[in-house]
Amino acid sequence: ALAALFDMDLAVLADSLRRQFEKNPKLAEPNIHALEIGHAFAREHFPHTCRLKVQQSDRVGDAIIMDGNTAAALGALYGGATVVGWYPITPSTSIIEAFGRYAGKYRVEADTGRLRVAIVQAADELAAIGIVIGASWNGARAFTATSGAGVSLMTELLGLGYFAEVPTVLVNVQRVGPSTGMPTRTQQSDLLACAHASHGDTKHPLLLPCDPRECFDMTAQAFDLAERLQTPVIVMSDLDLGMNDHFGPPLAWDPERRYDRGKVLDADQLEELTTTWGRYLDTDGDGIGSRTLPGTHPERGVYFARGTSHDEYSAYTEDSGAYLRTMERLAHKWQTARTLVPGPRIRASRPPSRLGAIFFGSTTPSAYEALEELGARGLAIDTLRLRAFPFPPEVFDFINRRELVFVIEQNRDGQMRTLLISEGDLAPERLVSITSYDGLPVASRFLVQALESALAERGVSVPPAEAGQGETP
Repeated sequence: ALAALFDMDLAVLADSLRRQFEKNPKLAEPNIHALEIGHAFAREHFPHTCRLKVQQSDRVGDAIIMDGNTAAALGALYGGATVVGWYPITPSTSIIEAFGRYAGKYRVEADTGRLRVAIVQAADELAAIGIVIGASWNGARAFTATSGAGVSLMTELLGLGYFAEVPTVLVNVQRVGPSTGMPTRTQQSDLLACAHASHGDTKHPLLLPCDPRECFDMTAQAFDLAERLQTPVIVMSDLDLGMNDHFGPPLAWDPERRYDRGKVLDADQLEELTTTWGRYLDTDGDGIGSRTLPGTHPERGVYFARGTSHDEYSAYTEDSGAYLRTMERLAHKWQTARTLVPGPRIRASRPPSRLGAIFFGSTTPSAYEALEELGARGLAIDTLRLRAFPFPPEVFDFINRRELVFVIEQNRDGQMRTLLISEGDLAPERLVSITSYDGLPVASRFLVQALESALAERGVSVPPAEAGQGETP
C-alpha cells in the first residue's frame, strides 16, 4: 500500500523480497503476491492521496547501511581476534553473535571443518575479561564486548592489564547509567569510568568511532595498539551507533596490511642478547619494554606477570625507587600512545573563528548539522571531532587558538570536558558544556537551541533563521 501511495517501483520491492528469501525461494512468491494485492488495492481506492513521490536513485554511490556492532565484529575478525571471553549484556551482545556468525563462515579449517576461534561465555564480566587477559598474555589476539555495568565489574582486571602490561581489547557499547539505568537507551557516559578504570593512577587509551566504518577500522586498530603499547585499549561505541542502522562509507581492508605485534622477542632474538633481559626494561626510550610469549625458549625470556609492584626484571619489590621508576615509565608510555592513536578531524574557517566546538562518536552527524545551520545564519564555529584519548597535540592547539570552545556530548556531567581540562591543564571557563542525556540520540534542533542559549549568556547574538531555515530534525 505504501508503495502505491508513494508511487514506488514495485519491481524494486519484489527484488528485495527475493533477496530476503534467497535461502527459501518458496516463501518469496506468496509474499510478492501479497505485495501486489496491497499495491493494487491502494491504487484503486486511494489514488492521488499522497503528494510525495519516491524515485529510485543512484546518488548514494557505494555507501552502505550497517549497524556499528556488526561492523565492530568484522573489525575484530579482520584484526586477527581468535579468542573471545564474554558475558551477555545489552546492547553489546550482538557484537559477539555477529563475530560468531562471521567466524563460522570465514574462520573454519578447510580439511577438518573445525572453527579456528574460541568463543567462551563466562560466568560473569570479571571472568570474561580474565579470559581475554589470559589469552592475550599467551599470545592470542583476544577481546570482549560489554556495556557500562560490565565495565564496572571488569575494572579490577583492567587495572591488572595496565600494571602487568598485557594487551587487552574491550568494546564498550555504552547505554544509560548509572547502575542498571536504561539498558535500551543511549549515552556517552562511561568516558571517565573507562579512561581511569581501576584504582590507583591508571589511564587507558580510548577509541571514539562515529560511524560503522570507524567501528570496523578502530576495532581492528585496537589490537595493533594494544600489542604495540602492551595495555588495555577500549573502543567506545554506544547503543545508537551499535544497534541502529547507519548510512555511511563501505568497509575496506588493505590486503597488504600486516598486524603490529609490538616488541615480541622470538627464540633467536633471545639467544642473541648480550645483556640481561628485563620484561619491564625500557631500552629505547618509548616507555615500552619487550615481552616474550610462553614456550618461546626453554631457558630464556621467562618472567612473572604480576599485578604487584615489580622492578624492571619482573621481580616483586616494595622498594619506593623501583615503584617510582615503573610509574614514571608508564606515564612516558602514555606520551608514546599520544603519537599512535588516531588524530582528530578539524574543520576551520578562513580566518579561523574565535569560537570552536568539540564533539565525538555518535554525536557527530547532529553536531555538524547544527553548526552548519548556525554558519548559514552568519555565525562561524570551527569544529574538531575527537577520535581518541589520549588527546594528540592538535587538540590543545585547536583549543588554545580560540576564545571559547563548546564541548558537545551525551552525558550529564560533561565528562569529555573534564578529561580535556585535566589532560591539557586548561582554564575551565574556556570550555563550555553542551550536554544531552535523555537517552535518545541527540537532535540537531536541540543543539542549535543549546548553543544559542550558551552564546546569549555570554553576550553573543545569533542572527535569526530565515524562512525555511532551521527546520532540522
